[in-house]
Amino acid sequence: MRPFGSCLRVGIAAIHMSINKSAKLSSKIFKGDIEELPTRNGFGDGLLLAAERNDQIVVLCADLTESTRAEAFKKAYPDRFVQMGVSEQSLAAIAAGMALQGKIPFIASYACFSPGRNWEQIRTTVCLQEVNVKIAGAHSGVSVGPDGATHQMVEDIAIMRVLPNMVVLVPCDAIETRKAIVAAAEHEGPVYIRFAREKTPVFTTDASPFEIGQAQVLREGTDVALIACGPLLYEALLAAEALSEKGIEARVINNASVKPMDEATIIAAAKECGAIVTIEEAQAAGGMGSAVCELLSRTSPIPIERIGLEDTFGQSGEPRELLEHYRLTAPWIEKAAKRVIKLKKYNQ
Repeated sequence: MRPFGSCLRVGIAAIHMSINKSAKLSSKIFKGDIEELPTRNGFGDGLLLAAERNDQIVVLCADLTESTRAEAFKKAYPDRFVQMGVSEQSLAAIAAGMALQGKIPFIASYACFSPGRNWEQIRTTVCLQEVNVKIAGAHSGVSVGPDGATHQMVEDIAIMRVLPNMVVLVPCDAIETRKAIVAAAEHEGPVYIRFAREKTPVFTTDASPFEIGQAQVLREGTDVALIACGPLLYEALLAAEALSEKGIEARVINNASVKPMDEATIIAAAKECGAIVTIEEAQAAGGMGSAVCELLSRTSPIPIERIGLEDTFGQSGEPRELLEHYRLTAPWIEKAAKRVIKLKKYNQ
């Protein structure tokens, strides 16, 4: 199996001068030996770190303890762990009751089951009551691979960001996922954190900034802005490097906090770049890209292209094969950037 970002990484020897130093990214970001870990590993690490800081944190799992990486928490804190079995509706409802009693519950399952199967319970018992429950959706996106469409949750960003009171976080690598879990634990109110199964490049560091409601500019540029969330952010960085070799300087923005979104950073990108491509491993309709479009339609209308699944389900296949099939990789991002730049010039 080829590494997640292998299609363009080979031959790129050093970080381009346009990388934003304040982003504090890995020195191996474009090298062949960059470490790769599943973002779900960051969930397990984040749970342990958050639990050390707050003894009110509990974890409820729907029969997928090992796969979601909740197992380490179970071993470290067996009296704070509840195995719910295959009962996702109860998973959400019981967590809401625990939250009303002062606990901070994290509920863990595959995203196709939670929030896929228990969305109504999340809506009514968690969001409507605005209780302090954290929903961890594992195995999101098509990069789940051979499990196929039933387990490749690509609608979750859309259905979760529409819920009042819900925070939606889509971290880009294992380190940022760990930080997102800790931030979710410290946030008062419902939070959804989305993470993946497949190994992907670890390109942020312990020093990289992360904050709910804040986006990070990872690379400077004014010709086009590439706004991404989740592991596909790495593909956006690869695309930006390829564009730079052709004289096009792309700004790359990590928009991990889909809701609340960093409106100031997104509006600034629209005004200073004049063209935007959004990238996510999810349905283009209703997802992070739609949130960007909704914001800019009110404030700074400009040409925008959305990279995501176009009104289709996933299918069985190898993770990299599926990303390429659905046009989610760096070469397709590069093509979209060129198209949207042409639209910008046409509108000027």
